Amino acid sequence: MTLSRRGMLGLAGALGTAHGLLPVGDAGAAGPPGAPAAPAAGAPTRAARVRTGFERLAADGYGVLAGRRVGVVTNPTGITADARHLVDVLHADDRVDLVAVFGPEHGFRGTAQAGGSEGASRDPATGLPVYDTYATSGQRLADVFTAAGVDTVVFDIQDVGARFYTYIWTLYDCMRAASLAGKAVVVLDRPNPVGGRRAAGPVLERPYASFVGREPIALAHGMTAAELARLFNGEFLADAPVRLETVAMTGWRRGSFFGETGLPWVPPSPNMPTPDTALAYAGTCLFEGTNLSEGRGTTTPFEVLGAEGVDRRWAEAANALDLPGVWFREAYFTPSFSKHAGKVCGGVRLIVHDRQAFDPVLTGIGLLVTARRSASGFAWRADHWIDRLTGSDRVRTMIDAGAGAAEIAADWSAGLARFEAVRGEYLLYG
Repeated sequence: MTLSRRGMLGLAGALGTAHGLLPVGDAGAAGPPGAPAAPAAGAPTRAARVRTGFERLAADGYGVLAGRRVGVVTNPTGITADARHLVDVLHADDRVDLVAVFGPEHGFRGTAQAGGSEGASRDPATGLPVYDTYATSGQRLADVFTAAGVDTVVFDIQDVGARFYTYIWTLYDCMRAASLAGKAVVVLDRPNPVGGRRAAGPVLERPYASFVGREPIALAHGMTAAELARLFNGEFLADAPVRLETVAMTGWRRGSFFGETGLPWVPPSPNMPTPDTALAYAGTCLFEGTNLSEGRGTTTPFEVLGAEGVDRRWAEAANALDLPGVWFREAYFTPSFSKHAGKVCGGVRLIVHDRQAFDPVLTGIGLLVTARRSASGFAWRADHWIDRLTGSDRVRTMIDAGAGAAEIAADWSAGLARFEAVRGEYLLYG
């Protein structure tokens, strides 16, 4: 069947340039029309880049979405290989009946700061209604899906691999709501930008559940969105599983970091500017639970930490821990907003020199331990937000009792081992 011009434009945007699209393991496959000829036998080749779930969906002619009224949960990270937004591409393609967009925390266009969203609107580029899902779950969210007239909810957002990064819980809430409303969910996978060789950190205890952790998974889960969706459906929604389909990537390996994927990076939220930010985030975001700045309002959020009156002694104490893969240097900065806005802060700057050895959660705990001992004026937030971030009160109470980072990590090791065993049943990539 001949495609319309609208359909051809949509396909071109979805596939991007032909160069590098061949997935790992498909060396004998023919490329798309106009692609460079395959190299001669023995000729040097470069590694194929990762093809996202969306790219694979497009290459298959959107067959999974045929005959469905589709709503997309996404944000600025939902892009093609040539940096077009998937909502624009889908809307331009006659083969997809796209009727609604759903925005998470920070909003569909990503303009809101932490703890905020953009509200309901109409997308000026496509004319589609945009619904706000932030802080909405259960039957309320099911009613939103029904009102939007969708029968399939597509999720495509770049995660960063930490339990308290809320997009994975938007996915979870959408799955539960879709089950209540009788809708299907399709998850288009993207890389875990910090790799996925292992999980790390404490596992959430249910009394401490919140939107920064709905269910008992490890702080650094080491999974992709599609893998988490499979785990959610099998372990936490087993009483009412959703009709779930996942579209996996090709070319991604568990030990790969984002810079190895060949994909463009779009900040998933206003304070996640680079993959280096994501690498530190699972550990340094714990400082949201303290009165020290986690670097919001600077150009290197989550890579610098500190407060007024903190000096070089903190960096010296942190370096003395000899944590794997990371050094610390004395740093000074002035946040433009958030904690200590407009004040000169002293503190530490993380320098990750070995990404494979670096353990962000152990590093974050080590920094909390040393800050508690050497950073002038250190205090926990009065609401004990640190307990929500770590998943229990154990980290806080152990630090207050004088425990070191290794002792605290040993305390969560049994729960982590149990999670690792369950996690292994849902992994899609080697």
